[in-house]
Amino acid sequence: MRIDSLRWLAPMAAGLVLFGGSALAQSNDGQNRHVKIINETSHTMVHFYASNVNTESWEEDILGRDVLRVGGDVVINIDDGTGHCLFDFKAVFDDGDALVRRNVNVCRVTTYRYAE
Repeated sequence: MRIDSLRWLAPMAAGLVLFGGSALAQSNDGQNRHVKIINETSHTMVHFYASNVNTESWEEDILGRDVLRVGGDVVINIDDGTGHCLFDFKAVFDDGDALVRRNVNVCRVTTYRYAE
């Protein structure tokens, strides 16, 4: 099953859910934390992590057993219930490369592209 062909999935990690699911914990501040992740690289994304900047370790892999294929996208509600807007992203690809982006403001960013 490919993640880019799904319209929704069950919660993946402590309040981080793919669009259409319901969060385990959500902030009540009215901020929209839905971010479309787009894979414009030439490799399949096999893991994706989003952790608020005050967390010292990566949260669970949001993709789980699914992947984000080349050209695919997925909308993720990056709301861990803490009220944070700044998150660090980590994407791992099938060639072993990992891209880390720090301080992404998920309350303002609606689309985040991984490109070569």
